[in-house]
This record gives sequence, structure tokens and C-alpha cells, in this order.
Amino acid sequence: MLRARRERTPARDNGRVALILPPVLVDALWAHAERDAPRECVGALGGHLDGEGAEAVALYPLANVSPDPERTYLADPGHLLRALRAMQAGGLTLVALYHSHPRGPAYPSPTDTRLAVYPVPYVIADLGSRTLRAYRLPEGTPVVLRVEGRAD
Repeated sequence: MLRARRERTPARDNGRVALILPPVLVDALWAHAERDAPRECVGALGGHLDGEGAEAVALYPLANVSPDPERTYLADPGHLLRALRAMQAGGLTLVALYHSHPRGPAYPSPTDTRLAVYPVPYVIADLGSRTLRAYRLPEGTPVVLRVEGRAD
């Protein structure tokens, strides 16, 4: 688990709810995706919610136990439960889940959409283009992703 210092910035971008990621967490997410490639990585982001959006302050890499990890992800349930308990103990809540698409694109696959169960943004890291995007699934609604105060 990696924890970043919390900075209060507005979580809205042009009136849309945003997910704020500090650069240290973005770097850790990319490192996780690169380390696990060509398999998809998976992890959780803990942080704080307000009426305007969410700010991530902690990253929890999880094991991908999918039977086909080069094409899909499945977070190890025990690891996910431990991450959720650690968030709760630290006064955090689940603000997003993330996974990588080693061969792209940074858009949800039909499997991503079908298996989405948590009411949080899903961040997708496209290793080929070094693009991060976030979506509400299963709807597929884009979520503004802000890094260092700029929308990505």
C-alpha cells in the first residue's frame, strides 16, 4: 500500500464529478502495470468522498487471479478484503478500482462492463499509449480524472 499526502482541491471539472489522483499514486499505478505486463494488473484506490467527487490518497495493488490474466483481470478476493479493511482502519473508503490493458485501449472491454459490481469509478491504464481513463461501469460513463489539478 502506498499513501499520498492529501491536498484539498475541488473535485469538479466543468460541473462534472471528478476523481483526483496525486502524481505519486499515478506513478505507482504505472509501475504496477509495467511490472505485471503482459498480464493485466488490478488494484484498489482508497481515499475520501465528498459531494463533488473523490480524492484518492492510497493505492493497494492486488493479485490478478484470472484464469486468463493476459486478457482479463480478477482481483484476489482475500487481497481485496484485506485492502478494504485497511482502508476502513485508516479512515478511508474505496474511491476507485484500477486495472491495465497492456495492449490497449483505455476503454472498458465487454468483460470489464459485464463484471463491474462496485459503484466507484474504474480506472483503466493503457500501457501502449500511456493513457489513463476512468469510467462508471457498467454504464460506461466517463469520469473526469484529474492529476496535479489538470484533467487527463
